Amino acid sequence: MDRHSERILERDHTENWIIPSISAHKLEIRKRRGVLPPESILLTVEDPQAHVGSGGATLNALLVAAEHLSAKAGYTVCDSRRIRLVSLYLRQGRDFLFDACGRGFTVLPVEDPHAPVECVTCNLDSLLATLRYQLCPASPPGVWICSTDMVLMLPSNPVLNWAEFRGARVISVPGTLEYAMKHGVYLADERGLVRDIVYCGSEQRIQTCVLEDGRVPLVTLRRLFDAFTPSRLLKISVSSVLYPPLPAVPRLYTPDLLCVCRVSIRQTFCVCSFLHGAPDTPQLPDRIQGARAVLWKELHDLPLSMVYIPDGRYEYLTTDAGCLLTWPFCCVLIQHPQLIVDGSSVVNSYLDGEVQVSPGSVIQNCHLMGPLRVGRGCLLADIDQAGALVLRGHELSDVILQAHPVQIQNLPLMVYTMLGTKDQLQDTAGSATYVNLPWDEFFHRTGICANDLWGLETPSHKRSLLTTPLFPVLHPTESLGAADVLWFLGSTDGDHLKRWRSSWRMSWQQLRQHLDRERTLEMRRKVFFSQKREKLQKALLAREEGSLLPAIRCAVQEGSQELLLTTLDHVASVAEDPGVAARALACIADILGVMAGGEGGLRSGPAANKAWASVYQLLEKGCIAEGVRQLAAERGKWLSRPALLIRAARHYEGAEQILIRRAVMSSSQFVSIGQRELPALEHWVSAECPARIDMSGGWSDTPPITYEHGGAVVNVAVLVDGQRPIGARARRIPTAEIHVCSDSGPRGAQLHTELRVASLEDLQDYCQPQAPGALLKAAFICSGTVSMTSHKSLQGQLMEAYGGGFELHTWSHLPHGSGLGTSSILAGAALAVLYEASGRSADTESLIHAVLYLEQVLTTGGGWQDQVGGLIPGVKIGRSSPQLPLRVRVQEIELPDAFLQTLSRHLLLVYTGKTRLARNLLQDVLRNWYGRLPAIVQNADALVHNAELCAQAFGTGNLSRLGDCLNQYWLQKKCMAPGCEPLAVRRIMDTLEPYVHGQSLAGAGGGGFLYLLTKEPDQKEALQQLLEKTQGLGRCSVHSVQVSTQQFTVCRGERSHTEDHV
Repeated sequence: MDRHSERILERDHTENWIIPSISAHKLEIRKRRGVLPPESILLTVEDPQAHVGSGGATLNALLVAAEHLSAKAGYTVCDSRRIRLVSLYLRQGRDFLFDACGRGFTVLPVEDPHAPVECVTCNLDSLLATLRYQLCPASPPGVWICSTDMVLMLPSNPVLNWAEFRGARVISVPGTLEYAMKHGVYLADERGLVRDIVYCGSEQRIQTCVLEDGRVPLVTLRRLFDAFTPSRLLKISVSSVLYPPLPAVPRLYTPDLLCVCRVSIRQTFCVCSFLHGAPDTPQLPDRIQGARAVLWKELHDLPLSMVYIPDGRYEYLTTDAGCLLTWPFCCVLIQHPQLIVDGSSVVNSYLDGEVQVSPGSVIQNCHLMGPLRVGRGCLLADIDQAGALVLRGHELSDVILQAHPVQIQNLPLMVYTMLGTKDQLQDTAGSATYVNLPWDEFFHRTGICANDLWGLETPSHKRSLLTTPLFPVLHPTESLGAADVLWFLGSTDGDHLKRWRSSWRMSWQQLRQHLDRERTLEMRRKVFFSQKREKLQKALLAREEGSLLPAIRCAVQEGSQELLLTTLDHVASVAEDPGVAARALACIADILGVMAGGEGGLRSGPAANKAWASVYQLLEKGCIAEGVRQLAAERGKWLSRPALLIRAARHYEGAEQILIRRAVMSSSQFVSIGQRELPALEHWVSAECPARIDMSGGWSDTPPITYEHGGAVVNVAVLVDGQRPIGARARRIPTAEIHVCSDSGPRGAQLHTELRVASLEDLQDYCQPQAPGALLKAAFICSGTVSMTSHKSLQGQLMEAYGGGFELHTWSHLPHGSGLGTSSILAGAALAVLYEASGRSADTESLIHAVLYLEQVLTTGGGWQDQVGGLIPGVKIGRSSPQLPLRVRVQEIELPDAFLQTLSRHLLLVYTGKTRLARNLLQDVLRNWYGRLPAIVQNADALVHNAELCAQAFGTGNLSRLGDCLNQYWLQKKCMAPGCEPLAVRRIMDTLEPYVHGQSLAGAGGGGFLYLLTKEPDQKEALQQLLEKTQGLGRCSVHSVQVSTQQFTVCRGERSHTEDHV
């Protein structure tokens, strides 16, 4: 019995769909990918009997769908009105010579780099996309009837007019007369109404169908019935007194359901076959005439219209290999891409080693190994590694070599077939060729004789390739493989002939009955994920920028996540630098997150379960390989439900952060410490710093972006309201202990913290950012003033090295979360005064890198631009290269004469009253960066580019261009961290927009200070009044800004608090 699978898509007013399918599992995967709506219902519908036509199969599928929808709606009998909701019926069609899974699952050389899920595209995917996004969106309720026998391509998005649509409508694309003579063509009038359908007509007949553009409208097997016509079809299906019932009538084709287009009389339609309109067409059998008469009576009054899409085209998938030999390559891993010549096609394949592919050849679903030369005109399909080993060293041309998984009773086998690209399966022995040779030449080449193939009883007119038992299936004592057909190309080895004659063999026709389609699909899946595994490993180790999330989503959807997890474990273990290992762990976190399926809670959250603590300790010590191994072992305990998967993902992100910190700590080699005389006891050393305004490029300085992509940031050191708002001072004290004191916040509303550290235990929480005095404790440790690993006590270390302890005071007069770089600049000032107070010195470059190191120890992360902005005066651009160790180089920008004063008169700060939460933003940014989302990668490029443009604008003194850079920078910040613009801030910016060249929130965004470049100078008072008069913005405060030009210095003795002004 022929088995045809039908698909129906139901769509009601809420875009629900229903599909009957050849492989429910494969379409379930497509639902998860988003190719099909999540509400889709999958059904499998068999033809009612063998050799039923496409029309009967269509009616049968509609009937089954109507029964299903009726039951779903609560009916106990079939209600034909329910089928008005159905919008798509797909027919799998006939077997396809070049694909065991049929035309629907024939792979196509189509790859969407922006698709959320990376996968092989087959004809079914292409058809669904064309229907869903190009043909169906504006169509009224009804039934689309489609076939997968062809590939339809619509380069444009056609605008279809559905006004007053009634009856049926067909989609047509242009073709040549020569092509149309082998296919179908519509004859339409000037109103677009179809008057006839001509199949395989004569040139004279087809000439009557030519349109104004000189081409003919081809039949594309894409048709739409309105919402009421299917009900009429079903009505006659279930009420007909015909036997067999209408859906089971043989030779009833889908075009017969379009009898509405016939202008001929009833007798012509009912008696003659619709597919052959010639005068000598034989009459149809009585029962078929009766079925067609029923159709005529019910449908002949309905109009059939045609939509002609002039820039569309289709490729009918025939038994001619030429339809596959012109496609490009995609979804592949090629170790030597230079060997793949233009004009060839490689789809879903892994080419390992030197595999050369010539123009006009196709390789699909193969794992091949070099050396191998695939010459012109070849098709290689479904060849696995075992077959590839046999192929090594061969040179092929003009042949079709396929591997076919078959199931004979309970025995799984692999059968290889070979054809020449010029062979015709239907040709009989007199005119036929095999492997492009006449039979006599083939017999002479191989030693095979005609009796081996057909015997004496088979007449010559029945000796076609389709029925010739050429292909070895099973041998009594030996295993068979590709070698058992490759010898057809020229071997006279008697052993090959003997094995061939001793084997049980099958013809093409026989093989088709035993094809194991599920095993074939599984083989293709393995090929796909084997090359995905290699590409993923290569992308990580070679530090490539492509997103791995589409492949991760695909692996999870198809149940192959363990393959990728194992690969990522390996990459993290063998990576030469911790940055690569960190990205591998981030990918594992992504896999776990995708496995959770949107359940289990938020990805961002605590990662402090004790079960992972020992693993974290290993990573902190630099034991990465062992740490990764133990991570994998622990991971296996957290896979049973979404909540555990999310928690495991959080802990992998925690491990990733440890490795990022280790990568950034490589910057410590650029910290150079000199020796100086200890200052006297009780004598203060102090440093005061300006704040910084980031003018462009921020986020590109953030690890891992800064060492994976490279960064560039332009910022300005500024006084706020005439003051340096950040500072630190330190002194030695006689007692062997440490006193720390910090004041933070605007004057009059400062938060005061004071601590006494008497032992190393009091310093243990230095790496917990929320602990009191954590930053200052970390400064003592990172500066080397105190060692946590020393066997000596704190008092012993202090007395031996310094003859006493230390007192350290820090202050910031800026509000918490200001966005002006406070914490990093404060860390730089604290380190500088500690070095000085302990008899050491560090230049500015050393301090910049020392702060990087400190912030990793403190576990706050962060980039390098803040300390660059506060420790180096004026306007400058900092840059980092995409490499480890991380090194920051700074270039001060020379401004035109008088532009410094101009800038200070046009630059203002507005405090928004919103507190910025940089750490919350940072987690999302890093996750998106590690996912290499295309928008994020492009935005990183744009940030660096805009920083260079901003530096040029400063160099030329162009305020307008500088404002453009600020506005562009704010857009880039919002792209990098969506959600960083609160509604209240948007209101402020909208209010100020008419008065400024450009504006942006400082730092990462989310709150804090907004900085403006005003069109007119000296606008502080005017803008303050404007904000006070605007409802809801009266609490905003405007602050003056002056560019700080004084070099950063550490002063011994009490410093007089003089300020520099421009």
